[in-house]
Amino acid sequence: MSSPLRRGRPDPGQGACPDDDAHLRRLGYRPVLSRRMSPRGNFAISFSVISVLSGCMTLYGFGLSTGGPAVMIWGWAGVGLMVMLVGGALAEVTSAYPTSGALYFMADRLGGRRWGWYTGWLNLLGLLGAIAGIDYGAALFTGAFLNLQWGFAPTPGSVMVIFAGILLLHAVLNLFGVRLVSRLNSVSVWWHLTGVGVIVVVLAVVPAHHRTAGFVFGHFANDTGWSSPWYVAALGLLLAQYTFSGYDASAHLSEETPGAAVAAARGIVRAIRWSWLAGLVLLVGLTFAIQDYAGTQASPTGVPPAQIFLDALGASGAKALLLIVIGAQLFCGNAEVAATSRMVFAFSRDGALPGSRLWRRVHAGTGTPRAAVWLSVAAAGVLALPSLYSPTAYGAVTAINVIGITPAYAIPVLLRLRAGSRFTPGPWHLGAWSRVVGRAAVGWVAVVTFLFCLPQSYPVTPRTFNYAPVALLVALGLAAAWWAAAGRRSYGTPAPVSSAPTDAVAKDIA
Repeated sequence: MSSPLRRGRPDPGQGACPDDDAHLRRLGYRPVLSRRMSPRGNFAISFSVISVLSGCMTLYGFGLSTGGPAVMIWGWAGVGLMVMLVGGALAEVTSAYPTSGALYFMADRLGGRRWGWYTGWLNLLGLLGAIAGIDYGAALFTGAFLNLQWGFAPTPGSVMVIFAGILLLHAVLNLFGVRLVSRLNSVSVWWHLTGVGVIVVVLAVVPAHHRTAGFVFGHFANDTGWSSPWYVAALGLLLAQYTFSGYDASAHLSEETPGAAVAAARGIVRAIRWSWLAGLVLLVGLTFAIQDYAGTQASPTGVPPAQIFLDALGASGAKALLLIVIGAQLFCGNAEVAATSRMVFAFSRDGALPGSRLWRRVHAGTGTPRAAVWLSVAAAGVLALPSLYSPTAYGAVTAINVIGITPAYAIPVLLRLRAGSRFTPGPWHLGAWSRVVGRAAVGWVAVVTFLFCLPQSYPVTPRTFNYAPVALLVALGLAAAWWAAAGRRSYGTPAPVSSAPTDAVAKDIA
């Protein structure tokens, strides 16, 4: 029997690549975005957003405290397997509904307006949390580099200034159109793969001392204050689960990708597969090179991987590798802003956000929703502000990303299972494996959503409290309030039509 994800291939009986604009019109939308992103670029944007050189490196210190090397390495392998199932199930639904709205449009079409509404708000919360987490992580690593180069003191205030500058950079880059975004993402793929290879080889060859395999694959560490090793190990899965998020970017860019019904689905699965392999190699190589465990955790740079580089290679080598990591994080954040802005555009196109008339506007010259870009970076900046006051706020931001976006991945899959034979697969599908993979995906998402609402440190105080579930409840509460006040009247996706309509029939957002 063939692999379930290998079964996901174009069905000659359905046609491998329907006319994209005609298909979009059948879904009810008038094409307004420019299809200038190649299928390879569509894969690259999800690969860039997952970014093992961002997620693994930024949360490496968190992993050292929540289970240590054993949980990081084996957790990565296990979580990666489950995420492959979630991604495969989501790719199947994406192939049937390749729109910028992605998750919420799928949920709306399969379950109704309420399902679409709340899925959209969860997706948006997760995407904004991802921008905040990625770019704040890049700011931390930039502060560490400046510390090594010029003795710069990376205080919360100075890191926040760097963070604001990175957000501004990503906003400006995204104003020039999807073609530039696509080219940057293509460079990003090679930067990530080459960067991982360079880091691992250098750390394997240069240091005179390396940890044993028993340490790398078996050492358990607990600095959380909690006594249960099982609880701590569950918390440690956040490193992998946070990194394996954002692959819905391929779906959000589907209206700008030729052959989207196949290309977007393939982009999701391929991005997860390559990230799974690259991340495992990176974590193993990094952990073998730890010289001083406690010193790495308490690094004066504020970034444990920077201390590993410094101890193993000296200042010059550490700075060179830090530049590789920072470059990857900048590519990652730029791709995430692109994906989030398309979600904002699509959600506004369907009347879901306050001020939708502004956020759904598309610039005539670049084919880019510029106002949506600015809203995305501004909201992400606000979300990261608590990091000025709380040492655990960054962990909470990453948890917000996970518990916001991960349930949003499962909802379309759950509704697809509930629809049964009423669901018409697209040209990329799982065949007979669809229900098995879908059930496993939904089950995994339920587990991790619960885990990442739990407190991460003991004793629980206002400074160590995990505010992620609070943010989730506030977001859902605001979504419910906005639904009652205006959403139930303003929000709505267009009804499908049996044949490609004219632009006058398709939903017009001009």
